[in-house]
Amino acid sequence: MRVSVFTEPHRGASYDDQLRFARLAEAGGYEGFFRADHYQSMGDDPGLPGPTDAWLTLAALARETTRIRLGTLVSSATFRLPGPLAVMVAQVDRMSGGRVELGIGAGWYEREHTSYGIPFPAVGERFDRLAEQLEVITGLWRTPPGGTFSFSGDHYRLVDAPALPKPVQVPGPPVIVGGRGPKRTPELAARYADEFNMPFKSVEETAEAYERVREACDRTGRAESGRAPLTLSAGIVVAIGRTDAEARRRAAPLHVRSALPPEDPVVGSPAQLIDRIGQFAAIGTTRVHLRLIDLADLDHLELIAAEVLPRLDGTR
Repeated sequence: MRVSVFTEPHRGASYDDQLRFARLAEAGGYEGFFRADHYQSMGDDPGLPGPTDAWLTLAALARETTRIRLGTLVSSATFRLPGPLAVMVAQVDRMSGGRVELGIGAGWYEREHTSYGIPFPAVGERFDRLAEQLEVITGLWRTPPGGTFSFSGDHYRLVDAPALPKPVQVPGPPVIVGGRGPKRTPELAARYADEFNMPFKSVEETAEAYERVREACDRTGRAESGRAPLTLSAGIVVAIGRTDAEARRRAAPLHVRSALPPEDPVVGSPAQLIDRIGQFAAIGTTRVHLRLIDLADLDHLELIAAEVLPRLDGTR
């Protein structure tokens, strides 16, 4: 089982907080450090000191870490144009020596768009834009050196793009598509992604999502095209402790009012987290992203590294 940590700096974390956390995660044996790409907290707390841009942060972390993989879960297709985003991610991939992954979605949190003047079209158009972004980004990365890439869609048009810079990873950084959508999300994952992620839901709901994705892979002929099978991953909200009281303290922020949909956290002991990961493994999950709520709680990160990672086959 591959194990990454997932963080939400928009809830309140500086760049220095994220650097400290990422370095400790790297030292502790986690495979990856992933962060949300949001410009505003989801509850009443303003999330001081305020948002940090995901890709600016990952670029800096790329130069201050050596092994850990870095990425977003997920960047919103409404935030950036696909051409510049492909350049940005490819550059960070080169800065990291080939350790970057792009999680990308349609976008859902209207409040942050309104706050920062970002257009927020209807959900159908957002998915249309996401589909075009995926085609543009992967097309730019796959264009052979010396070639050009053109694209004409309903929302984006590229003419003779030089498709530079090239990322280190070939044909490009892994693309992660995920979410609870029952129709378009599985189709987009089957066509464009390297990983499908089901975020923070029960094992049963995750298994149902995986089945929809497998069916979409069959419909689109993914196997016949020679592409590798999709990595199936799950997000798990985690609040564990050495005692019940410690676990409850870490879970307290989960009870604060939020715009997030209901989740299925693991609150309890390291053994309970090991058991939940085992349940996910049984339905085909090969990677988990553990959402740790407080980036200042380094002891939480170290506890999982010491008591959970060594008991999961193949984490290190």
